[in-house]
Amino acid sequence: MQYRTLGRTGVQVSSLVLGAMNFGAIGRTTQDEVTAIVDAAVEAGINLIDTADRYGDGESEEMVGKAIAGRRDDIVLATKASMPMGDERNHQGSSRRWLVTELDNSLRRLGVDHVDLYQIHRWDPATSDEETLSALTDLQRAGKIRYFGSSTFPAYRLVQAQWAARDHHLSRYVTEQPSYSILQRGIEAHVLPVAEQYGLGVLVWSPLASGWLSGAIREGREIATNRSTFMPQRFDTSLPSNRARLDAVEQLAKVADESGLTMIQLALGFATAHPAVTSAIIGPRTLDHLHSQLAAADTVLSADILDAVDAIVAPGVDLAAHEKLDTPPALLDPSLRRRR
Repeated sequence: MQYRTLGRTGVQVSSLVLGAMNFGAIGRTTQDEVTAIVDAAVEAGINLIDTADRYGDGESEEMVGKAIAGRRDDIVLATKASMPMGDERNHQGSSRRWLVTELDNSLRRLGVDHVDLYQIHRWDPATSDEETLSALTDLQRAGKIRYFGSSTFPAYRLVQAQWAARDHHLSRYVTEQPSYSILQRGIEAHVLPVAEQYGLGVLVWSPLASGWLSGAIREGREIATNRSTFMPQRFDTSLPSNRARLDAVEQLAKVADESGLTMIQLALGFATAHPAVTSAIIGPRTLDHLHSQLAAADTVLSADILDAVDAIVAPGVDLAAHEKLDTPPALLDPSLRRRR
């Protein structure tokens, strides 16, 4: 396992992070299975576990808490908040009112007295940076969180938050958690340069592109991944964006074969090769999935392999740009870009 410094915090974290989104009902995993996955991940050298209140409406946090009981101090524990938790209108967002309440809920579910990294799951346009950062700074000073970060923020919002922290003498975001894979490289054009400028740690999610880069999806095969069962449109190969992904996967498979790598090793090796990326988050549902991903822990891709990847999917290009979750609202809503 490789280890990197998380931004400028001085904290050493593994280059692969155990993501807990599939723990519980979402991934159909039991507590015994979750504990076995955590045991194997920690044994292999993974020391950062990432979950969120939203995953299974708190179920993932509860399962992680039980799995790490007795070894909390050896694990860098991260969770997230701001996504809706139920139907009540104020049980979401990044207001002081909600973050203070929901962090206590997360700590209770996890069975701990603090988390190492508390992340704002999505940018909340209804809440000012000063409101959110002041609440997070107070929670940090109270000892309930050690650091805080953002997730899937547009680059300009990362910059605005850094400025707000400076202007109001508040603690700042020290990490960003964006989506990144060979098939979705858009953050190379904006988010990653900003992260490097401000010294942010970067924990990338979906490095296997929702299973497209797992090796299970190939031309002529029925797509029957767990993700495809509840997100069928994302895998409908009659759609141009999905056709482009499948064409790219076929070319990438040749690169992997010629290099003696699995598709997973190619995908994870690519994600962790960028100098701005600290770690890649893996989200196994089973021990077999975990072991296939751990095989990439020490994968270092040569310049020739990275050049071959660039020739298939150009730097800074998203093959499915419509799936991005950090798109400025005005690009999605015509009324916001038309003067009335």
